[in-house]
Amino acid sequence: MSAKLETIGIAKSYGETVALQPTDLTVQAGEFLTLLGPSGSGKTTLLQMISGLVAPSAGRIEIAGRDVTHVEPGKRGIGMVFQSYALFPHMSVWDNVAYGLRMRRQSREEVKRAVDDALTMVRMNDYAKRYPQELSGGQQQRIALARCFAYRPSVILLDEPLGALDKKLREHMQSEIRRLHKELGATFVYVTHDQDEALTLSDRICLMNQARIEQVGTPVDLYDRPATRFAAGFIGHSNLLEGAVDHERGPAGEPILLTAGGRVPLPQRGAAMPGSPGARHCLLLRPEAPRLVEPKSGFLDGTISDIVFFGSDTRVQLTLSDGSHLSVRCERGLSPCIGDTVGLVWDPHRTTLLSA
Repeated sequence: MSAKLETIGIAKSYGETVALQPTDLTVQAGEFLTLLGPSGSGKTTLLQMISGLVAPSAGRIEIAGRDVTHVEPGKRGIGMVFQSYALFPHMSVWDNVAYGLRMRRQSREEVKRAVDDALTMVRMNDYAKRYPQELSGGQQQRIALARCFAYRPSVILLDEPLGALDKKLREHMQSEIRRLHKELGATFVYVTHDQDEALTLSDRICLMNQARIEQVGTPVDLYDRPATRFAAGFIGHSNLLEGAVDHERGPAGEPILLTAGGRVPLPQRGAAMPGSPGARHCLLLRPEAPRLVEPKSGFLDGTISDIVFFGSDTRVQLTLSDGSHLSVRCERGLSPCIGDTVGLVWDPHRTTLLSA
């Protein structure tokens, strides 16, 4: 694939406040890339500079090899979808979708064809004559998407477009956006702070923190192979075991991490490979990796302090001897009880070693 969008050293400051540190990012043609991170991480600032709504303090932006750093938003060939639907209340659905095309002075025939195609794409043909106040939140968001799609931009920017929807409707719209992305073949850059949304939608995720990029990779990369402690803690549920490399090896010659709760085996891969005895590390253990066994027969022992039922599985919280907590996902059929002492065992290759 060829690069569709690139930022080269793009940065933004407001006086002494740094909103985005110098950032290099490449988005491939037809890719769905999500900018993910907590509030204040710089993701919306980056999106607004790509769109042209905010001028960068440094660096440049290229779309299909063309420098658009100082090109006004309407001439960049991009579409934008906001969290607020920004629909005109006095216009019908059909006229809302047609508005941008009319501003581009397209012919009546071109406008009609494009609007009808866009409404068909979002499955809203039957609502063409209604007004925004007569629509549900999900229907209004579909119209906002149709208005953007109508003129077929090659790059589409979406700034938390589902943030105002309830959970069930948001999940439905995620499926719709995935379908529309495949149908359009356009390049999507999507901003969210919802990690589940990012994992569901993205080809790649750009995780941001403190006005910079923390890690870029596929959802599997960020979940299974986070590069930093922040990435490990932000993506998915995580257990982090801290300790020092033991001077003694395990029975199979594997390196061992000496934690406050006991000795646990380390994987032979990770962002930080085991160093000399005493070197401090952090082991990422996802809740689905360990399984419960009899006390004294696993790597660690703990006491069950809480049990939460999720339908498809049960989440058990264990308190270790040092007072720290671990979350373990159990399959249906197991019947643990609060107060039970259990052991934990796992495949070391399902863990990730990180710098302390």
